[in-house]
Amino acid sequence: MFLWDKSYNLKGFWYYILGSFILIFFSVIGQLPMIPFLPTELPSPDADPIDLFKGIESNLRLFLLMLTFVAVVPGIWLVVKKLHDLPLMSILSSRKKIDYERVIYSFTLWGTTVVAFVLLEYFLSPESYELNFKLKEFLILAVIAILFVPIQTTVEEVVFRGYLMQGFGHWLNSRFMALFLTSVVFGSLHLANPEITALGYEFIFLYITVGFVLGIMTLMDDGLELAIGFHAANNLVAALLVTADWTVFQTESILIDISEPSLGLSDWLAPFVVYPILITIFARKYSWTNWKEKLFSRVR
Repeated sequence: MFLWDKSYNLKGFWYYILGSFILIFFSVIGQLPMIPFLPTELPSPDADPIDLFKGIESNLRLFLLMLTFVAVVPGIWLVVKKLHDLPLMSILSSRKKIDYERVIYSFTLWGTTVVAFVLLEYFLSPESYELNFKLKEFLILAVIAILFVPIQTTVEEVVFRGYLMQGFGHWLNSRFMALFLTSVVFGSLHLANPEITALGYEFIFLYITVGFVLGIMTLMDDGLELAIGFHAANNLVAALLVTADWTVFQTESILIDISEPSLGLSDWLAPFVVYPILITIFARKYSWTNWKEKLFSRVR
């Protein structure tokens, strides 16, 4: 099965800790191009971290943020191939090669769903949105987002649902604990996002829920393809279609949400209605079976 093939000689958890620090190091290298654009005076300690980037033009800011994830790509290769002496497919998929049809299907399904929700909310409350379409700026945004957002989301999936899930699973000999811990860590790392300041710490629950959904997709489908497509569609729509001044993606999107920050109906529908329907669709399309074994069994 994915992540725990008997032919892999997995090393101890300390290697995964070391590998994580190596990935963080590459991430820091990717942040170096931001330095010339940062303010000379640092904001107060209680200020929002996003304030550091307020003075940077939005398309340039997005490009600089995306470079962080581009820099992690060679780090992943170094950690998996050289530190762990494993094939890259060991943290990507149980299939012999990436199934791009799965990626495209997941991307299309979730992208269509998110667009539908945004349009529904726009037509129900048009006063909450401001049209922001500027052709030149949007075209630049589109090029940056289409090229780099899939890299960002794929890196996150490879690190969390691939590398760390493999590490936690091998260490604790439990598929569920691997799913649980990667989801909690994934959600907790979003604590610095401006959405938390605007919406409160209960918003972390939604991030953790997304982590669980992506993890279930990965374990049940024996690969990252569905999670990669979902994550890319989610962030790409967020970058291109709608943004707000209290979100991490502040872009030259078509719409700007000018309403007061709050958790809306769609935010609570997602974990309790939309995600279960999505999982059901995938389960039927890809004939998922052995749920108990794939989600709760021991690794070894």
